[in-house]
Amino acid sequence: MSSTLLAAPPSSPRLLDQVRERIRVKHYSLRTEQAYVGWIKRYIFFHDKRHPRDMGKVEVEAFLGVLAVERNVSAATQTQALALGDDPRRSVGPAGCDG
Repeated sequence: MSSTLLAAPPSSPRLLDQVRERIRVKHYSLRTEQAYVGWIKRYIFFHDKRHPRDMGKVEVEAFLGVLAVERNVSAATQTQALALGDDPRRSVGPAGCDG
């Protein structure tokens, strides 16, 4: 009788890898990719490394509130962060630009 090694099922790509892939499929610039990934990382770290799938509107609003009040981030920058906050894998880019 021979022993058979069972390979672990392949895991799904990590969140930021999914985001990068989606951005590349849409042919966005490298700088845009870096900016979006940076915002997602800031959002995750702000919430103590919780996964975005476990967060919602309340967490997005808390993050944007800190950006606006404590960091004096422009409205345009907040809009960019908000577009990614709902579900970074669903849509890449400003709301309504999922094309």
